[in-house]
Amino acid sequence: MKTNEFLKTLQTRFEKNMGRHKSIKWDAVQTKLEANPEKLRVLEEMERTGGEPDVIGLEAGEFIFCDCAAESPIGRRSLCYDRDALEARKANKPSGNAIETAAAMGIEILDEAQYRALQELGQFDTKTSSWIETPFNIRDLGGALFCDRRFNQVFTYHNGAESYYAARGFRGRVKV
Repeated sequence: MKTNEFLKTLQTRFEKNMGRHKSIKWDAVQTKLEANPEKLRVLEEMERTGGEPDVIGLEAGEFIFCDCAAESPIGRRSLCYDRDALEARKANKPSGNAIETAAAMGIEILDEAQYRALQELGQFDTKTSSWIETPFNIRDLGGALFCDRRFNQVFTYHNGAESYYAARGFRGRVKV
């Protein structure tokens, strides 16, 4: 997607979802994006994989973009949690893992607090689920955490880190 076309896509989404960023003006966001072509490339990859990135806040002078697709980004599903989990699988290995995919994209996977904050801005993952950053004490025992929204509640669950499902992906964020 050409840069101007992509900026227009982001602007349209921004303007359509003002409740996610009430006190932020698009002109300031666009100026920052145009000055950071590498971050714009990261956002394009988030878009390409189905994340529908949008501004959800401002932190220390940087705009926070997060995956705001209604369901876990379709281009980032069917992944186990991390490299160790991928290597531990003996059969039916997935194509990759959430942690390395996020790092390769230049985004950070959401932690539980960030996931819950996102859910305050809308209803996400009502049919899918998303891996979240897992504390080391859980990961060291072979587990990993994921979240979803069911029955108008946000739930945090656990699973073996090597598991993967067609309806589970991950959400990420990047600061610009």
